[in-house]
Amino acid sequence: MVTIAAQSSRRWSPPRGLRRAAGPLIFVAVWQLVCSLGWVSEHVLVGPATVVSTGWDTLQSGLLTESVLASLGRVVVGALIGISAGLALGLAAGLYRLGEDLVDSTVQMLRTVPFVGLIPLLIAWFGIGDAPKYALIALGTAYPVYLNVYAGIRHVDAGLVECAETLGANRRTLVRHVVLPSALPNLFVGLRHSLGIAWIALIFAEQVNTSRGLGWMMKNAQTYGQTDVIILCLAIYALLGLTIDLFIRLLERWTLAWRPTFTGR
Repeated sequence: MVTIAAQSSRRWSPPRGLRRAAGPLIFVAVWQLVCSLGWVSEHVLVGPATVVSTGWDTLQSGLLTESVLASLGRVVVGALIGISAGLALGLAAGLYRLGEDLVDSTVQMLRTVPFVGLIPLLIAWFGIGDAPKYALIALGTAYPVYLNVYAGIRHVDAGLVECAETLGANRRTLVRHVVLPSALPNLFVGLRHSLGIAWIALIFAEQVNTSRGLGWMMKNAQTYGQTDVIILCLAIYALLGLTIDLFIRLLERWTLAWRPTFTGR
């Protein structure tokens, strides 16, 4: 009887997936309601229904697919370059004192320079093609990865290191089985941060000397006062960023399955 009473007293809770989707759905519903009631001029903000209709039209014409693929390709190439550089520098500075002396002060100095302000210089160096866009995205993504990898290595629990050394672990074994696994959570934080910055860098990069991509669509839409196209491009940026972030979170959950964490109450 006690067990039945305890089970019956539990409150029903919706699945987490449904709860996570509730926030965006409520936001979209309120957005559509505000636009439908005419509280905001359509020249300022259009509703989700109009954005979906515009998206379908541009998808039918092939323009949307071409633009999304162009922007996604730039993000992937630029982010791979930046993440690889940040990871290599973070490992060098975190694992070796000489690497820290040679790398850290230089990176700390360069990361204070606004990377968006380097667009004219990158164009002068690499021309007006996709190369300066890759470089801008790489600069934006390298620093968060470097900082998090470096901090993750240097903040490994000293007790774990001492325990491994007591058990006779040499430096190679210590780095492979203690230091790097302990730094993985920081690496994933850096990845999520850097990929968010990658989309911001892409918006700036595609505003200059571009003939295709979401940024090019937004620039043309601004010229012709097409608010629906501008909001459509912003929505696609958000969806692409959310999709990539979800992939990183799933990869993190799979990679760090061995590590218990606090999941909230």
